[in-house]
Amino acid sequence: MRRAIASPFFSPTQRPDRPERKVHRARLAAARRRAATAGQSDREEPTPGLDSEMRATYPASGRPGPASARGGKLRLPAHRLTTAVVSGAYPFLAEGGLGAEGLYIGRDVHADAAFCYDPFALYASGRVEGFTNPNGVIAGIIGTGKSALAKSIALRAIAHGYKIYVPSDPKGEWGPVASALGGQTIALGPGLSGRLNPLDAPARPASVSPQDWRGEVRKRRLLLLAGLVRTILGRDLRPAEHTALDTALDLAVAEAEGAGAVPLLGDVASVLTHPDRIDAVLAGSAGRIATAADDLGHALRRLLHGDLSGMFDAPSTVAFDPNAPMLTIDLSRLGGTGDDLGLVLAMTCASAWMEAALADPEAGRRWVIYDEAWRVMRHTGLLERMQAQWKLSRGLGIANWMIIHRLSDLLAAGSAGSRGRALAEGLLSDCSTRVIYRQEQDQLAAATALLGLTGVEALAVSALTRGRGLWKVAGRSFITQHILHPEERRLFDTDARMGPENAEVADPAAPLLSPRSR
Repeated sequence: MRRAIASPFFSPTQRPDRPERKVHRARLAAARRRAATAGQSDREEPTPGLDSEMRATYPASGRPGPASARGGKLRLPAHRLTTAVVSGAYPFLAEGGLGAEGLYIGRDVHADAAFCYDPFALYASGRVEGFTNPNGVIAGIIGTGKSALAKSIALRAIAHGYKIYVPSDPKGEWGPVASALGGQTIALGPGLSGRLNPLDAPARPASVSPQDWRGEVRKRRLLLLAGLVRTILGRDLRPAEHTALDTALDLAVAEAEGAGAVPLLGDVASVLTHPDRIDAVLAGSAGRIATAADDLGHALRRLLHGDLSGMFDAPSTVAFDPNAPMLTIDLSRLGGTGDDLGLVLAMTCASAWMEAALADPEAGRRWVIYDEAWRVMRHTGLLERMQAQWKLSRGLGIANWMIIHRLSDLLAAGSAGSRGRALAEGLLSDCSTRVIYRQEQDQLAAATALLGLTGVEALAVSALTRGRGLWKVAGRSFITQHILHPEERRLFDTDARMGPENAEVADPAAPLLSPRSR
């Protein structure tokens, strides 16, 4: 279709007289008539059945003439703008992502591109400013897909040569995943044969001298014992109690090593219940710490003769396989009674045993995933152990990840200004990656305060759909749709008991994230 454009092509230098204006008006009217006639002759007839207003204004080849801006003839003056202004003037810009290196997570919703993530690669490359550690946190209400994300990360990380460790599995959901990947699962609980000695000493790395390593092992054991006693007593230890505890540990270790054995929790408890042995070491000060030693001995009694007896009061009956792609510790026998204290004590002992197995920095890069971490936020002793592992993540080549339901779970660690609250918030600060799935409206204020969300991000978090999360990686934000393979959906099913239809194998044509997966 040809289109004529009529306009007076002259620029008078002075006002024309009346006869000249009349001539110009006549010429303009004639040009308009010719343009209208040309447009009517070339206009295509509308397709029958369609609204005449919906016909194309220009042909498929585009608008003709110089005004079409084709052929490189359009010239606009240069104008300098800041990137902030340009992003508003030209809004069709999207985040470039974190690169193609790493684990495939899913689809970047805004960029409509693949989203890949690898904390070790990001830390080593320095591509993301402010990415200081490989640790991360996943938060989301029930049924939004956080567990499915953690398990798919574990599965795909193994394909990239990493190893996965789950020091506590309160619901027993990781066992099938480990079995499918050729990993190892250690089940602990009343009536089971598994035994773990949390005082086991890890193998000494070749780069550490025997004397330095002996001091490191002693520090680890003291940290474990203090955490156990603090959790049982529900308070911080007093100075006299610290003295009694480290003295009892030294005596128990010396006695066990003299017999060619590994010290047990029972050996430490036995020394604590005999103040005369501590008196011989402290030169008559046992009378001042006898009460403290007695309280500590009774606190450890629960692990020896209480509901947790038979699990951590004997030499280890299971061995750590460093070549296994995945190791999980199933504590589901302890998680169904509603007593979080027993579960936390078991988690403390199990994590100490696993840390001993993971201490070798030459063992490669590993992911350590704390599932249902919200259950331990009220226990300072375990938070201290987690904080120590978070701080050592770079040196040991470990990416620590914790899974919680709400960001406000971190605030349950204690009142404002308390040590528990400071430890919990410190864990979050030491996570360069935060993945937030949908949060309820009443949780947005806490999430915004803890994560520093913008108004747009807070609004997005409240409206996220299943399997879609806000990834904040060292200040950069992405809305990512997690994509699961049908076999992953079947393997990660956590709602098999909700109905017989949920136990069927997932249809490959099902949505990206099955409603059965969390």
